[in-house]
Amino acid sequence: MTLTIGKVASLSKVTADALRYYEREGLINPAAKSSGGYRLYDNDAVRRVRFIKEAQQCGFTLAEIRDLLTLRASNAACCRDVRRIALEKKLQLAAKVKAMRGMSKALDRLIAACSGGSRPLDDCPILAALEKGQRR
Repeated sequence: MTLTIGKVASLSKVTADALRYYEREGLINPAAKSSGGYRLYDNDAVRRVRFIKEAQQCGFTLAEIRDLLTLRASNAACCRDVRRIALEKKLQLAAKVKAMRGMSKALDRLIAACSGGSRPLDDCPILAALEKGQRR
């Protein structure tokens, strides 16, 4: 069964523009083109797009998703290979969370230093602290 880009978009809850983007990125390919030049997809395209969206929800980039899809199609790969990639992503996310916590604490300190009054901007402790940090 062949599906139009609109039908695939509807079934996978993405836009047709997103599907075109995924195609340009090599993540999906139309199974055929109609005589009028319209992209036609098979049922596997919906499954792939759902996979892409779920992987994005887990923090994977499109390049990493491409790698996962390549692994999935490989006869030489096994579950351990996918687990290794997932563990690497988890470590990356943990590092980002740690960095964001540090940023949040820095903002807490800046906010605490400012009473929020009607001082002129030249006396704003937040701006002063940011400028001081830029000179380091």
